[in-house]
Amino acid sequence: MKKVILFVMFVFFCLSLFPQKDTTGIASARLKQDLPARAATATVSIYPVPVRENYFNIKTDQDISSIRITNIIGQVIYKVQYNSPQVLSTIYLDNPRRGMYLVAILFSDGSRIVKKIMIEPSE
Repeated sequence: MKKVILFVMFVFFCLSLFPQKDTTGIASARLKQDLPARAATATVSIYPVPVRENYFNIKTDQDISSIRITNIIGQVIYKVQYNSPQVLSTIYLDNPRRGMYLVAILFSDGSRIVKKIMIEPSE
């Protein structure tokens, strides 16, 4: 009897390890909502690389409507939204810390692109 109970518990344990299907499609619908309507095809230049001062430039061939800079753990350190679209933007940061940052650029057509930058403040 103990062997049967042990076997049944083992089978239930093994079956619980398998991932369950999303039969309702909720997760895939949420993923589709978070993605932009189309991928950005813009050419983006960020310079100087690596960033050694308190500023850097972003130059694109499309109109920029907003820029958001986050650190690797997702904390927003800089955010700007333009009333009139820009193709060249100079970003000034207040005492940036050394590290890797993500620059999310939203274009006026609704597409967006994310670039990585390395900040190494001069001492």
